[in-house]
Amino acid sequence: MIFSPGELLALGVGYLSILFLVAYLSESGLVPVRWIRHPLVYVLSLGVYVSAWGIYAVVGFAHQSGYNFLAFYLGVSGAFLLAPVLLAPILRLAKSHQLGSLADLFAYRYRSQLAGSLTTLAMVGGMMPLLALQIRAVAESADILIPGLQHEWLALVFCVVITAFTVLFGARHLSPREKHEGLVVAIALESVIKFVALAAVAWFAWDGVLEGRQGLKTWLNANPQALTMLYEPLLKGGFWHSLILAFLFSAVVMPYMYQMAFTENVNPRALVTASWGLPLYLFGMALAVPIILWAALRLNVGLTPEYFTMGVALASESRWLPLLVFVGGLAAASGIIIVSTLSLASMILNHLVLPVYQPRPDQNIYHWLLWIRRLLISALIAMAFGFYVLLDERRSMTEMAMLTFVATLQFAPGLIGVLFWPRANQAGFISGLVVGMLLWFGTLVVPYLIEMQALPELSWLDVSFAGNTVYWQSMGLGATLVNALVGVSVSLLGTQSASEQIAANTCSVDNLRRPYRWELTATNTSEFVRGLSEPLGRLTAEREVQMALADLGMDPAETRPYALRRLRDQIESNLSGLLGPSVAQDILDQHLPYKVRTEQGGSAEDIHYIESRLEDYRDRLSGLAAELDSLRRFHRQTLFDLPIGVCSLGKDLEILSWNNAMMELTSISDEQVIGSRLSSLPSPWCELFMEFLNGPSAQVYRKPVITHGETHWVSLNRAVIEDGDSFGHPDSQVIVVEDISELHRLEVRLSHNERLASIGRLSAGVAHEIGNPVTGIACLAQNLRAETDDPEARHASQLILEQTQRISRIVQSLVGFARAETLNPVREPVDIYSAVSEAIQLLQLSPEGKDYDFRNECRPGVMVRGDTQRLIQVFINLLGNARDASTRGGAIIARASTHGPNVRFEVEDFGTGLPHGEIRNALFEPFVTTKDTGKGTGLGLALVHGIIEEHEGRIQLIDKADYDQGNGVIVQITLPAWQEGSDASRGNP
Repeated sequence: MIFSPGELLALGVGYLSILFLVAYLSESGLVPVRWIRHPLVYVLSLGVYVSAWGIYAVVGFAHQSGYNFLAFYLGVSGAFLLAPVLLAPILRLAKSHQLGSLADLFAYRYRSQLAGSLTTLAMVGGMMPLLALQIRAVAESADILIPGLQHEWLALVFCVVITAFTVLFGARHLSPREKHEGLVVAIALESVIKFVALAAVAWFAWDGVLEGRQGLKTWLNANPQALTMLYEPLLKGGFWHSLILAFLFSAVVMPYMYQMAFTENVNPRALVTASWGLPLYLFGMALAVPIILWAALRLNVGLTPEYFTMGVALASESRWLPLLVFVGGLAAASGIIIVSTLSLASMILNHLVLPVYQPRPDQNIYHWLLWIRRLLISALIAMAFGFYVLLDERRSMTEMAMLTFVATLQFAPGLIGVLFWPRANQAGFISGLVVGMLLWFGTLVVPYLIEMQALPELSWLDVSFAGNTVYWQSMGLGATLVNALVGVSVSLLGTQSASEQIAANTCSVDNLRRPYRWELTATNTSEFVRGLSEPLGRLTAEREVQMALADLGMDPAETRPYALRRLRDQIESNLSGLLGPSVAQDILDQHLPYKVRTEQGGSAEDIHYIESRLEDYRDRLSGLAAELDSLRRFHRQTLFDLPIGVCSLGKDLEILSWNNAMMELTSISDEQVIGSRLSSLPSPWCELFMEFLNGPSAQVYRKPVITHGETHWVSLNRAVIEDGDSFGHPDSQVIVVEDISELHRLEVRLSHNERLASIGRLSAGVAHEIGNPVTGIACLAQNLRAETDDPEARHASQLILEQTQRISRIVQSLVGFARAETLNPVREPVDIYSAVSEAIQLLQLSPEGKDYDFRNECRPGVMVRGDTQRLIQVFINLLGNARDASTRGGAIIARASTHGPNVRFEVEDFGTGLPHGEIRNALFEPFVTTKDTGKGTGLGLALVHGIIEEHEGRIQLIDKADYDQGNGVIVQITLPAWQEGSDASRGNP
């Protein structure tokens, strides 16, 4: 079957144009975001793992190594099945610290620029064979379709188009926080095309060549060697374990997998779907391999085993199936090259270029970085093309792929140190990686180049690499073991810096980040901008600070040390994604340094930050860790809900905790004070606590504090924690604050009531003593009236008798109240108008009574049955209370009217109204008052209530505000009306 070059070129250009269009539509917002960010798209984008080797050469690898080919699928599937312990921690680190590549991860964990640079160099060298393999697969598959085609030119065109696509859709953003969503969708589409192409060939092989299940069974029985060639490599012991190990770690260390799995991830939950979705995708791809292999053997395809897939497609005599396979290979190759060069360019920029040269502060750093990255992408693809041109076409693609996979396996010990061994240090990682890469180069690369005759001066060495799978798997595994052994030995013999220990705890799966409460030299965000302006320029510094503030939802006016530490960490994370972790760390250490950076315990660890991190980890804890976390949460909640205020302080008087009782007492929320200095508290709390801490006593009782116009009484206690606990709090302090204001007021009220009780007892005694002379006066007045005929003397004696009777009734009332006795009431007609007038006259005798507008609007002649003196006492109390609740000059109105057999009497004021709360229901109880201490006894309304009940009446208090009638109170009393002919003295014995 013959294809024309124009037909093939049109197909390739058409496919890549569709790729451009899909990426453009996704980037421009024409595709719904929920589709772009669907977990299925994320899973399919991870299908970038299947390179051109996975389309073509994997069949040849199965032909050569039998079922060992399954390691290609099982290794990466195992990595994703272990996602909770292997991939999820790396995703958390990548997102938290903007670590866009494996070099960023190693540079951050080992706090070493050299670690990042060596990783970058090793990765670029190790990836060149795999990138060249992709170009070779596209060129050679085109050559199979069009024999005699100058495929070097086709490879060059392919590289130019891929470079343009990568620059346009892969280098549009600088920071890992800005995702290349168009690129992700394009890679997902390529994964679909790869699957469809391989599935279509496998279906033709199954149905058209092997003739289904029965036909396959018959053919295998007739050709048992077809099964034997697959089993024998496994039965011989093989090297499957080395392959699985290499492919397992490739899920993380390969730049294209790191880019798609971590850097381009927009939804961490999608990793859960990928943990089963990607293995399922690869399972479907793996099923096609033996079917295609057996079909090629039955057809006796005249191609090398690496291109059996294309050979079977050509045997179909269909024009579309070979072209579909070609497009599938094109999709696989372009995906690997695009994503790998994008990741490698970022690594080179961050770890080779920026440490040597950085743009001037007056340059546009974002524009400069963007163009440098584009140049690096172009240079990397050009290097891959150059490597392809220099290749000996006689070498198999499997050898080229294995060179890369074994090279990247040298990063496995360092990755294990990142996640599972906090003791690993930068010296151990660097030394192990150098030794491992030197062994890889000396035992694998050099023999490969010798066989290619690229090193004729070493041709005297008798090495045979071709087809010697035992050799390269032994050398690869041996190099990795030596790498690990050297790394462990050097780490155990060496030490870690404080920053490296912090990074180790941050990265370790079994540890939680425990940052220190170091104090920054910068005290506000303006100083942050000023400090960063020197290396970044004013505009860039302002932009980075504003971006970090927005990420944290933080107020630009924030000055709390804890908040500033978080801001610095966020800026470091953002700059890490922009410039790499090493450069970002150097910039911040030089221009936003800490005041204190001691190695051992000089500053307590940031407990509040640890608490926030534990909240994020809550769903990941299980077993004993979950039980301990539950216990921690219980104790923390208990401390928070204590009815007594608790404030814990660090050695530098930074506030570490502030419970609910403190918030209620001070009206200051914990979000406002946690992480700030004690001296930053508002008055009067700052002065109170500082005076207490500087004082000699560890306990202060009954300390007055005036806040919001009210006086609070508090008791203070403090405790000093001399030795740090497991979280390292040396010399921290705890202040316990108890609000005893209610207790103090109760004690004052009790003391006042005791004085009133004493006065009551005294008044009872005084009243008894007054009774004797009053009786004598009454007797003398009676004698005077009986012995004289002088009218004036008789009138005067009558007046004296009336007043002595009045005194006697008052004295009897006083004695009765003091003894809680009920006196025999007197019932007589009482003129409400006259009684109220007398009460008003008595109230206006006092100086303050003259300043109020008392109005007697009672109708004259309205009579009730009762005791005149006791009712006057009621009116005096009610009018006096109305006066106390009103403002000067306010009106106080008394009204009375007849309603059938009763008389309704009202006193209305326009004052403050009734108090709110439970006290409103207790106003008629003795010693209950709303007046300030010393200004009211709490007996007035109780006495009024008792007198009204004695008169068989009712009393109620009405707050006008409850009925939307304005301010003030109406006191309403209902008394029996006087009826003619009733017994005036009824009720007397």
